[in-house]
Amino acid sequence: MVPEAEVKDVLDELQRLRARVPLLTGALAASTDGLIVAHDTPGIEAEGVAALTAAALGVSIRMADATGRGGFRELLIRGTSGYIATYAAGSSAVLTLLAEDRINVGRLHLEGRRAGARIGEVVDAAQERADTPVPPPRPAQRTLPRRTTTPDPT
Repeated sequence: MVPEAEVKDVLDELQRLRARVPLLTGALAASTDGLIVAHDTPGIEAEGVAALTAAALGVSIRMADATGRGGFRELLIRGTSGYIATYAAGSSAVLTLLAEDRINVGRLHLEGRRAGARIGEVVDAAQERADTPVPPPRPAQRTLPRRTTTPDPT
């Protein structure tokens, strides 16, 4: 799971992306197994889209592998009312964008790839920190009271 500070960074990136590309109607970042990291998807059930993204990602990875095309980079689906684009976001996340039919697909790819790279950096860094073992606490050292010597009156 991604820590709260990084979730905020990812959400900020999604919102900046939607501001830069006005014909985007939604954006979500999810883990490769379909769990939401962050989303800005008004009117869309984000959990379902994240789960479907994971399923499409699995098929895309197998297809790229079977055809010798290398690792997954992106997937574009065009429906009658617009586009769904999914981009690799580091090693453990994906970025899915929903766009109107009138969008410039070249701009969608340009902005989606850039945002995917930035989100991937944030998520991968958080994952690395989470995977780094925390050293066990050191035992507390007991300190003995200092002995003071008093001069012998004799």
